[in-house]
Amino acid sequence: MPSDALSNWKSGLREALRSLERRSQLRSLVEVHGVNLCSNDYLGLSEHPALRQSLASAVAASPRLGGTGSRLLSGHFELWDSLEDEFSKFAGAESALFFSTGYAANVGLLSSLVGKDDVVFSDELNHASLIDGIRLSGARKSIYPHLDLDALERSLLQEQGAPWRKLIVTESVFSMDGDIAPLREISLLAEKYGAALIVDEAHATAVHGPRGAGIAAAGGLVPQLLAVIHTCGKGLGSAGAFVCGSALLKDYLVNHARTFIFSTAPPPYLAAQIHAALSLSQSMDADRLRLLESSRRLARLLQGEGFRTSAGASQIIPILIGKNDDALDAAEALQREGFAVRAIRPPTVPDGTSRLRLSLTSLVPERELDRLVQSLVSWRSRTSHPAGTRHS
Repeated sequence: MPSDALSNWKSGLREALRSLERRSQLRSLVEVHGVNLCSNDYLGLSEHPALRQSLASAVAASPRLGGTGSRLLSGHFELWDSLEDEFSKFAGAESALFFSTGYAANVGLLSSLVGKDDVVFSDELNHASLIDGIRLSGARKSIYPHLDLDALERSLLQEQGAPWRKLIVTESVFSMDGDIAPLREISLLAEKYGAALIVDEAHATAVHGPRGAGIAAAGGLVPQLLAVIHTCGKGLGSAGAFVCGSALLKDYLVNHARTFIFSTAPPPYLAAQIHAALSLSQSMDADRLRLLESSRRLARLLQGEGFRTSAGASQIIPILIGKNDDALDAAEALQREGFAVRAIRPPTVPDGTSRLRLSLTSLVPERELDRLVQSLVSWRSRTSHPAGTRHS
């Protein structure tokens, strides 16, 4: 018979779930079917026949199928050294270190680099992994309004001349709004006020910049950054992430980043898969151009119908709906039409900004995007939902 303590715990969990359900925020795991518009596999590499064949060959040739231990114990192979060297050249950095996930990379990087005597300036829409890394570090936080460089400069000015270290952290392509940070201007502010800069390129990797090397590489900014993070589970269709920077930074992280030190190494065949994905992606300039043009075209069509959306600067197109129930209703209507679309609700986004987040890939034909717009128009007409005003 369960103890009173266990029953109390379960009662608390049950009530927490009911509270989410009352606010239309309860989530569940559902397999995706239909035209996939919620995938981060931006170039379709996770379905690419050449990548599939490369992985099969790598598994057959792999000395073992498990990591067996951390890379500091039994899990290290020369394959990882070669891949990290290759990826650092791709990113335009001196060195790179592989982590099991982008979340682990950001948490390990930030929690080991800064501490209670430092101050971190963070965009309010930064990813949860960046937020958690800053929290775990114990550093003082200064959260500036999304992409508000005047506010960022005011905050930096308040710390001018202070003895503690200063760090600015931002994404390049923001995952919920799909907009792009003005990295050059942020870099100039960092230089002006003696701050270091870290850029998370998760949603830019393989899609933006020269050969898909990211927004920072496009601006020639990588040598000026303390670190740049590239994930492999999105545009590269694989898994894991690289923290790129100086050789000194890599050595420091190997010795201080707890998410690296205390994680079992990935299986060695994953290194071969990422190598193949990186090679394939660098030759896909035409796919990148077509993807970004499709995004701009879709944004124009949606705005022409009066939907509140972004200008299509990236492959991520948010459609702001507002209320949780309305966003769920819109998503369900699109799912009935054969589209894999999810409603994004608080706490992922602020209250009152529930939305459909369309994540385009190069595999989605334009005719399906046209059909999507017409399906949204039909949903709006059936529900008498206001079209809203445009935003960028």
